[in-house]
Amino acid sequence: MIETVNVLIIEDDRFLSPLLRSRLEKEGLTVGQAFDGEEGLQVLEKIRPQVIILDLIMPRVSGLELLQTLSSDPHYNRIPVIIMSNLSQESDVEKAKRLGAAGYFVKVHASLDEVIKLVKQLMAKAT
Repeated sequence: MIETVNVLIIEDDRFLSPLLRSRLEKEGLTVGQAFDGEEGLQVLEKIRPQVIILDLIMPRVSGLELLQTLSSDPHYNRIPVIIMSNLSQESDVEKAKRLGAAGYFVKVHASLDEVIKLVKQLMAKAT
């Protein structure tokens, strides 16, 4: 049975990921979590999130590789993906957007409030 959650966080930063999860749960959202791209794919087989928050620089399977896989798979390509990354080059942002990213936040410049606001907007569009 596939469980539906509001948000899946795929982020290898062991400080940021739980912090983001806690903030989303305080907003009343259900949250799934994975700590690298490979684990993210495994978790996606078990849950169906409404929104994915994805880091780009991760071990085993990078966020860009995962985003490419998601965008080409009919089971996943309608799930909005928000990128949270330390990569700030315009080429990285453009590549992520070409692969279907619904939003892109550079970690050092983003507030969790901005990310949560976008998550809620994307969830509202999906319903």
